[in-house]
Amino acid sequence: MIKKETTKKPVSAKKSAGAASLQKLLPIVLVKPTESKGKSVFKALQQRKTIREISNKKLSPQMLSNLLWAAGGVNRKTGPFGIPGRTAATASNSQEIDIYVALEEGIFFYDAIHHKLMPVVAGDMRRHAIGKGQLSFGDKAAVRLIYVADIDKLANTKGFQEPGLQNPEVQKSYYFVDTGMMAGNVYLFAASQGLASWFHNCDKQELAAILKLRKDQRALFGQTVGYPAAKK
Repeated sequence: MIKKETTKKPVSAKKSAGAASLQKLLPIVLVKPTESKGKSVFKALQQRKTIREISNKKLSPQMLSNLLWAAGGVNRKTGPFGIPGRTAATASNSQEIDIYVALEEGIFFYDAIHHKLMPVVAGDMRRHAIGKGQLSFGDKAAVRLIYVADIDKLANTKGFQEPGLQNPEVQKSYYFVDTGMMAGNVYLFAASQGLASWFHNCDKQELAAILKLRKDQRALFGQTVGYPAAKK
């Protein structure tokens, strides 16, 4: 009598590989941000500009650490309403803008309180951190920041309940401005360190799926940072 073989439902190779690779993607404990030799604020303002032609040269661990701290790191243990203060202002210190970092290895969440990168998804997803049709610029740049608004943090802030804060249009006015505050910090940091920076659109639908965003989270914009590409 021939023993009948039992067949199991095949596991998707793509899902299996993705889960395995994510397990290998470890958190990155960033080195302590330190004041580096850079240009003065006045000089950085004078030289601030958008540079889209960005090379694939990686940032050093110190440069990456300083960049993320400049974007939205903790600059004082106690800020308004008893919450740690950040380098970029937000409405009622709600800190509703989260930064995700797209590197060659994968996408990480920037945990500003502990100053480290937490793995979210493995694999090179940098192309999704930019709007479709814009990939010809800095397509292999080392770092792409993704700004994500957390509406729940904004609506339930421990700070002042601003008038109309439950209104989606009012919420937009706050989280768009707050994103601009962070992007401005990045631009100035880049100018002070001789880096290139470009604030741009992102693939919102793809990122919502990749990052598994909740309904009250919004992928807003991306910002590419790296060393300027050599002029041809």
